[in-house]
Amino acid sequence: MEPSLLEALRADPGLQSAAAEALSREGDRAPLALRKAGVDPALAAAALTLADLRRSARAKFGDLADRLYFTRAGLEQATRWPVAVRRAARFAAAGDRVTDLCCGLGTEALAFAEAGLAVEAVDMDPATAAYASANAEALGLPVEVRVGNALTTPLSPTAFADPARRSGGTRNFNPADYSPPLDPLLSHLGGARFAAVKLGPGIGHDWIPEGAEAEWVSVDRDVVEACLWLGEAAQVSRRASVCKAGTWHELTGTGDRLAEVGPVADYLYEPDGAVIRAGLVAELADSLDAHTASERIAYLYGDDLRETPFARAWKIEEVWPLHPKKLKALLAERGIGRLTIKQRGTGIDPAALRKQLKLKGPYEATLIATRIGEAHAALLCNEA
Repeated sequence: MEPSLLEALRADPGLQSAAAEALSREGDRAPLALRKAGVDPALAAAALTLADLRRSARAKFGDLADRLYFTRAGLEQATRWPVAVRRAARFAAAGDRVTDLCCGLGTEALAFAEAGLAVEAVDMDPATAAYASANAEALGLPVEVRVGNALTTPLSPTAFADPARRSGGTRNFNPADYSPPLDPLLSHLGGARFAAVKLGPGIGHDWIPEGAEAEWVSVDRDVVEACLWLGEAAQVSRRASVCKAGTWHELTGTGDRLAEVGPVADYLYEPDGAVIRAGLVAELADSLDAHTASERIAYLYGDDLRETPFARAWKIEEVWPLHPKKLKALLAERGIGRLTIKQRGTGIDPAALRKQLKLKGPYEATLIATRIGEAHAALLCNEA
């Protein structure tokens, strides 16, 4: 969106409301409705784009989305609001000022300011910085936003960075391709006493600097990000932070242990993705008095059902060989016509297996294809 269009929208809350109403009421005909009302076509398009992005942003920001300004690329990378608020609280306990590098639309800066920190937010792109300023003004928060280079910006004693992980409309999975690249960014953040950098959740453990804390974050079973905590901010080696129904839970450990191996038991636990990515399956197994059935497979097994926010649990009803023809007959005998198929460690394609099974019947179950030792097996389960 051109800066002039952003300013025009900020100056006309009535148009913002009209665009949201037109989009809800008219759908694809909303542009025509605004043009009939005398709105300039370019401004109408900008208003409808904003309304559409605000609607999409509610998954990350809740009702706050209706007051903020977004670009599509900025929204895709923006931190979920509960995650940003939680991180800001950790920063607020460590200092009273923060430098927010690669601030984007300003989500983290807003959370920092709301937590009582004095915030200097920096972005290399003037248009993006304008959105961060607009959002700070929309929420009435004191954020100093300026255009600058993340690698040369002087840092407060506490600093945060969220490097761009997209270019040309595609996502960059290699941290060397971030903007700015991760290695020089980490080097620059070394000048802060307390620092953190947000990363994609697929970051490899070989990118974790010695002495850093690596945290993986999931919200309602969706792993949304990783974060490296540096300097005095590093408290443990690995952390899995799980938000379930609005409540946060943490599991910590070294990240270098393997769970003990044992037989299939009455219950199967599937660890949250944040636990798996953080390498904390062994720590979770300890808390559940559970074990794996194959050394490198992250399913856990236990004789007792234990409540945990870090895993889903299934009651294992039967254990079968992973053989499509035999499975087809066994499932038909039990009248199972609705089947959730999960797999780990077998390499099967659940969609292809489903076609082979030709399911019929009134009952529903879950089939988990996995390894028991070196053998492939199918576990018929119901969620506990």
